[in-house]
Amino acid sequence: MGKDMESRLSGKVAIVTGAGQGIGRAVAMRLAREGADIVVVDINPETAERTAQDVRGLERRGQAHPVNVACPAEIESMVAHAVGEFGQIDVLVNVAGIAQTKPFLDISEADWDRVIDVNLKGTVFCMQAVAKQMIGQVPQDVIAQGRADRSYGKIVNFSSISGRRGRSVQMAYAASKAAIISATQSAALALSPYNINVNAVCPGVIPTPMWEQIDRDRSKIMGAEPGEAIKAFIEKVPLRRAGSTEDVAGAVAFLCSPDADYITGQTLNVDGGFETN
Repeated sequence: MGKDMESRLSGKVAIVTGAGQGIGRAVAMRLAREGADIVVVDINPETAERTAQDVRGLERRGQAHPVNVACPAEIESMVAHAVGEFGQIDVLVNVAGIAQTKPFLDISEADWDRVIDVNLKGTVFCMQAVAKQMIGQVPQDVIAQGRADRSYGKIVNFSSISGRRGRSVQMAYAASKAAIISATQSAALALSPYNINVNAVCPGVIPTPMWEQIDRDRSKIMGAEPGEAIKAFIEKVPLRRAGSTEDVAGAVAFLCSPDADYITGQTLNVDGGFETN
C-alpha cells in the first residue's frame, strides 16, 4: 500500500458493523491501515473487542460495541456513545448480516422476519442514525445552500450477488439484499444535498464463516458432500477463483475515500465477473 494511500482516511472516524469476523473485520482493518479510527460493531462482544484491539495495534483508536443491529434503540445508543468518544462520524460501513439457505416452501414467518430484520432493517436504521449525525456536522451555510462542494460523509452498504437475481433456496436473503440496493439509491438521493455519498457493494464467493454455512446448507439440499456447493459456484466465476476478504475491503476503502467523492447511489459487484449488471 502506497504512502499516500496510507493516509487517505487520516482523521476520519468509521463505524463498521459486523466487524468481529470475516469481511467486516477485513474492512475495519483496511480502513484503520488507511488512517481511520474505528468503531467496531458486532453482536458478539468477544470478537468485537478482538478486532478493536487489533485496530489499536495499528496505532489507531478502536472502540468495541456489542450491538444487535435489528434493534434501532441499540443502534442509536451505539452512535451516541461513538460520538461521545470520537466527536464525529465520517464513515459508515454496514456489513452486518445473516444468510439463510432454505427451500422456498419451507420458509416460516419467523425465518423471514429474522433475515429481513437483521439485513434490511439493520442497514436502514444504521444509515438513518449515522446520517443524522453526519448532517449535524455539515456547516449551516452549506445546509442553507442545499448543496455542498465536498463530501461530508461516506456510507457503504452490503448487498450481495444474491441481490442481483432470485435464489430458489435463499428467497429471504436474496430479497433483503435486493432491497438494500434500492435503499442505497433512496438514501443517496435523500442525502445528496449534504454531499453524503451512499453506495453499496455486492460480494461474490468469499470464503468466510457465512459462506461455510451457506456451503453446508446448500450441499445438504443438493444431496452432496460439504464443499461441493461452493465449488460449483466458483466454477461459474469468470476469473476462476473465489474472492478474498481483502478484495472486498479494497473496494470498500475506495468508496470511503476522497477518490469516490463523485460517486453516489451506485452498487459495485466484487465477484470476479459472476454478475455483470
